[in-house]
Formats: sequence, C-alpha cells, structure tokens
Amino acid sequence: MRVSERNWQQIEAYLATDDRAVLPLGSTEQHAGLSLAVDSILAERVAVEAAEPLSVPVFPAVPYGLTPYFIDFPGTVTIRVQTYLALIRDILDGLAGQGFRRILIVNGHGGNRPAGALAQEWMADHPGCAVKFHNWWSAPATWAKVQEIDPVASHASWMENFPWTRLAGVDQPTEQKPMVDFAKLDVLGPKAQRAYLGDGNFGGYYQRSDADMLALWQVAVAETRALLEGPWS
Repeated sequence: MRVSERNWQQIEAYLATDDRAVLPLGSTEQHAGLSLAVDSILAERVAVEAAEPLSVPVFPAVPYGLTPYFIDFPGTVTIRVQTYLALIRDILDGLAGQGFRRILIVNGHGGNRPAGALAQEWMADHPGCAVKFHNWWSAPATWAKVQEIDPVASHASWMENFPWTRLAGVDQPTEQKPMVDFAKLDVLGPKAQRAYLGDGNFGGYYQRSDADMLALWQVAVAETRALLEGPWS
C-alpha cells in the first residue's frame, strides 16, 4: 500500500501489528527517449506491486539520486554524495523512530549504490533493525530473465522501456544500438559522455514486445516480494 493513500492513524494501526516498510530510491536523469523519471517510476511501482498482497506500506520514491555523469543532458538533476547519504540516513532514522524495524530499500538507479553501504553502517548503529538493499533490475532472478530475453541490454535500452515509462508521441528507434565501451565511459566527464552516448542509450534494442516486458516485470515483482516475506534474520 502506498502511504500517500493512507493517513497517519492507519499507519499507526499498521505498526501495532507489523514493522516492515519499503523505501524506493529513484533518480531524475536522461533515459534516451524514455521518461526522465524512469528510475523512480520503476522502483516505486515494483515496490507497490510486491508489497500490496502483504499490506506493507511503501513510501514515496526519493526522486533524486547520484548521477553527476549525466548533468549535460537537460532535465538531469544530481545530488552530492554527502547530501544524499545524509538524506537517506535521516529517512531511516525517521522510520526507525516511528517503529519500523524491517526496511526494504528498493533501488532503481545504479548510481545510488553508496546508499547500500550507508544502510550497513546504519544497521550497526541501530541494533534490532534490519535493512535490505535491493537493486531490483539486477537482482539474480530478474537479471537472468533479462539475459533470457535479450543479453544486449543496459541503461535506457529495451529493459527499461515499459508501457509506464514510455512517452506519448515519442517513437523509438528500431535498430539495436552497439554497446558502449564501459571502460571508456568511466573516464569521461559529463560533456564528453553526452558526445559519446548520443541519445543516451548505452546499447541494445530500444523496445521489445509488451509480452516480453510483462514476463520480465512479473519476475521482478515476485523477487522483490520474496525479500519482503523474509527471512529477516
């Protein structure tokens, strides 16, 4: 359940019986012809669909993350690492202070991985609390499904092109873009990255069938739900 669809009294009643919560992490950054909010949309949606049968509250996705390499693409917004980690720590502190003891972080953006290290540090400071950090798109079962459908897949390619991340009136290219050289990409600054990437897709087809995408999504939701169900210790 989305906390945006509940009031505080309902959350208080929930905490009398359960202490799980889900925190999605997103980003606002270029995704070629897809929405700038792809990472937030997908992280929150997979979290909501996974948590719904369990009646576990899902907090709004944090819409900004760590994406300094894309700042030359208009619409991309990045946060400094120290600011981001302080924000995530404050959110975890707030959740724990209200009684949430088991927190699943569903991350939708690769650049946010430092928050996973922060979660480990935070747990050391909060005995009795457990945090799972879940990169939903690269988790074992989900990534295996990606590879089964098409092994040439990456940022802003078909694997992020769901009906709910597409934009009306935007046609996707039909060709398979060659995969970028990641070793080269890693040493390029923002302007050079934009010049090298062109539209922003890292490589692969831009779109696959809705049947393929639904099959992938079902695996991602089930894998996320399994983490919520436990074990937690």
